[in-house]
Amino acid sequence: MTDSKILYGGDYNPEQWPRAVWEDDYAAFDKASIDTVTLNVFAWATLQPDEDTYDFARLDEIVARAVEGGRGIVLATSTGALPPWLAHRHPGVERTDFQGRRHVFGQRHNACPSSPVYRRLSAELAGRIAERYAGTPGLIAWHVGNEYGGFDGGCWCDLCAAGFRDWLRARYGTVERLNEAWNATFWSHTFSDWAQIVPPNMLSEHWRGPDHTAFQGITLDYRRFMSDAMLANYRDEKARIREHDATTPVTTNFMGMFRPIDYHRWADDLDFASWDNYPPGPREHARMALAHDVMRGIKDGAPFWVMEQTPTITASRDVNPVKRPGVLRLWSWQAVAHGADAVLYFQMRQSKGASEKYHGAVLDHAGRTDTRSFREVAALGGELAGLGDAVVGARTPARVALLFDWDSWWVAEMTDGFNRHARYVDTVLAYYRALWQAGAQVDVVPTTADLTRYDVVLAPMLHVLKGDVAARLAAVTERGGSVLASFWSGRADEDANAYLMDAPGPLAPLFGIRVEETDSAEPGVANPVTLTDGADEVVSAAQLVFEVLVPEGADVVGTYGTEFYAGTPAVTRHRPGGADDGGEAWYVATGLDDAGVEWVVRRVLDRHGLVGPYADVPDVELAVRAKDGVRFAFVLSHATGPVEVTAHASGVDLLTGRTVRQGETLRLDPTDVVLLREDPPGEPA
Repeated sequence: MTDSKILYGGDYNPEQWPRAVWEDDYAAFDKASIDTVTLNVFAWATLQPDEDTYDFARLDEIVARAVEGGRGIVLATSTGALPPWLAHRHPGVERTDFQGRRHVFGQRHNACPSSPVYRRLSAELAGRIAERYAGTPGLIAWHVGNEYGGFDGGCWCDLCAAGFRDWLRARYGTVERLNEAWNATFWSHTFSDWAQIVPPNMLSEHWRGPDHTAFQGITLDYRRFMSDAMLANYRDEKARIREHDATTPVTTNFMGMFRPIDYHRWADDLDFASWDNYPPGPREHARMALAHDVMRGIKDGAPFWVMEQTPTITASRDVNPVKRPGVLRLWSWQAVAHGADAVLYFQMRQSKGASEKYHGAVLDHAGRTDTRSFREVAALGGELAGLGDAVVGARTPARVALLFDWDSWWVAEMTDGFNRHARYVDTVLAYYRALWQAGAQVDVVPTTADLTRYDVVLAPMLHVLKGDVAARLAAVTERGGSVLASFWSGRADEDANAYLMDAPGPLAPLFGIRVEETDSAEPGVANPVTLTDGADEVVSAAQLVFEVLVPEGADVVGTYGTEFYAGTPAVTRHRPGGADDGGEAWYVATGLDDAGVEWVVRRVLDRHGLVGPYADVPDVELAVRAKDGVRFAFVLSHATGPVEVTAHASGVDLLTGRTVRQGETLRLDPTDVVLLREDPPGEPA
């Protein structure tokens, strides 16, 4: 990867256009300071017109023109969609969906990951591309596949069934151990031979969809297996690339908080993380920040790339609103603020046909460079060019960790008996939003992460406990830190079986409580929870989940206002060591509203001096990156009107060159961004 600047450009498909159009495109790229192109993402049918023939003539021209133009090149392996001949010649290569239907050729994400034909031919293509283009001037990364796991997240065919059985043998060793893990004596499911095991789908263990399964353990393992099966596809191609290129980084584009694939399982095989940022609505700034931080956490805080975003509209939603003026710039700088070292687009020029012909692009169908959207793209390109390498490689100096766990996501949402309206990401986002508004710098990490560097650790809905995570959370409080968990935490082991003890299972001693009952209600039914800390009191409209707690050493901070458990604890704080200056463990037994979550989170952060300077200014974001002892503070306004804030530090705004003095008033209009290179501590203001 380059260290000269934040990379800027995106997905370019010149194979769809005559050569004359290329020249117009590159002239426009020059105007917009576009320095990077992602090539060859969906060109398998062009590169390999039949099984025995490869034709790189067109790609040779495309790569040569990018080199001539001085662009950085991200070269894809083109294996994200099958060519028609492959599906026709090898019909077993197509995927089988969750309903058990074998697909015929069409769309993309259309290959079975367990197909030996697909694995052989995709790896062969990747190897031939690498052999031909390794060492190309400007080649900065290899892009394997594309958005693994699209549609319903996998395949349920006979090949995958066989692969699943092999995966289970490797995991459990014996059928007896597997039966124990799956609690197979329930409903007469005891297996006596590996051959009896079939994938869990709508033909076997499921009803009403993927969240309704008779055996959570079986479905959990299949999701783990499918994550690993697609990872094997990626590894196949990366291995062939490495035969010809030992050093150029290799990645694939993730999709943020994408439920079907556990991206943490891929971490060791990525040279850097990248993802495609398409938020589901226009006011999703906290959710985008969370997704950026999830991606950054995959590689232990290392910078990541935004591999795709749209300059204007998406094409896959029921409603596709255009980005308002200034929003593209704001969201792009937000990505950089959270650790992105590349901000790339899909797409550079609009396709003339098919499903994405109206998807936004740097260049529209007319190829105009005098539109509002192009002017905004070009202005942002100029800013990124002017910034140079100032923040490239910089990391987030976080003292707060938020645990994000795919196993807990999967198991909590497919478990019967509680409340299916309570969703994992919604719960995590509620706590992250409170951290975000408070201006705390946060690492979003897997449950296996080293927690010793954090003063505060949040574990919302940590339903599944794996390994020694309970002990490592306890260690945070032993050294004076704070831990927070929410309802449904500590309920299941790594096999998705309930702990045969009081909830929250192994976490109970840390939080000093036990859960006696778990009540649920329909959305909109609120139980007022009164939160009290000294003279400070707030009432939160809690919904969905209401655990009835029995304190066993914990102090009561919040109580329910209605139902038969009125007056009993809803929020508790425990000091496991007993001393007032020791560590604290907070447990939130219900779905507090945003005001309630913010009240709790602020108290946790306050104890460690981690509430930011703009915490009380709604929708103003503070994100920090640092390198070589220099702090870069990004102040971003997502507010709908002008706001005024008091500058938290002195320094230079790298986007305007303006000198800022600590304590002066900064007026921020909607979508404004300040990038403050802070003066070193102790220098006069």
